[in-house]
Amino acid sequence: MGFLLWILAVILVVFGVVQLIQGQILLGVVCIIVGLAIGPGGYSIFSKRNA
Repeated sequence: MGFLLWILAVILVVFGVVQLIQGQILLGVVCIIVGLAIGPGGYSIFSKRNA
């Protein structure tokens, strides 16, 4: 599961960078933020938090 999230996060971030280069700022920023949020490294909305 972690590997699939990593692949999806990479695709979203690359797509976001391409959109930024093409001039679509809002879509690019949103894709990058979503890619960073679902990625297994760093902050992930799908990771379990220990109390």
